[in-house]
Amino acid sequence: MILQKAIGWLIELPATLLNHLQDLLSLFVRLYVGWQFFHAGWLKVNSWDSTLFLFQYEYRVPVLPPGLAAVLGTVGELLFPVLLWIGLTSRLAGVGLQFVNVMAVVSYAHVIFNPEFGTSAIVDHYLWGLMILMVIVYGPGRLSVDELLTRFKSSNAGVASSGRAAASGA
Repeated sequence: MILQKAIGWLIELPATLLNHLQDLLSLFVRLYVGWQFFHAGWLKVNSWDSTLFLFQYEYRVPVLPPGLAAVLGTVGELLFPVLLWIGLTSRLAGVGLQFVNVMAVVSYAHVIFNPEFGTSAIVDHYLWGLMILMVIVYGPGRLSVDELLTRFKSSNAGVASSGRAAASGA
């Protein structure tokens, strides 16, 4: 009896109280990580000549030509965050943004992992990667277009199945 009450107070009560914050945390994560990448993409667009120079001479993007890498990276930094912000195709947007994050680390590894540079840049990428992974694994939460579309689909599925049942005479 005492053990059951202790479990209630120590486990269930905090969980009940904190579970209400999950959707707000998911929204905050999407807004924060999206802003980091959108801001980087916006800077690239606003100084395109510098962006092309960096992709040509500083960033070491594997496989792709520098000009194409600049365009694709910038589009990814501008498109995927917007999808995350509104919570539309959030998991796919998260996968795309994670790819942008990994490519940023790979193409700038010679600087990021340089001991003279310090660890702050790579720590940021780790943090963003974990935040993006949260969205990929757990989804965007209830404060998202994805959730609205899921609810709409579920409510229409019920209407459609009851309509089929009526049409078949069931």
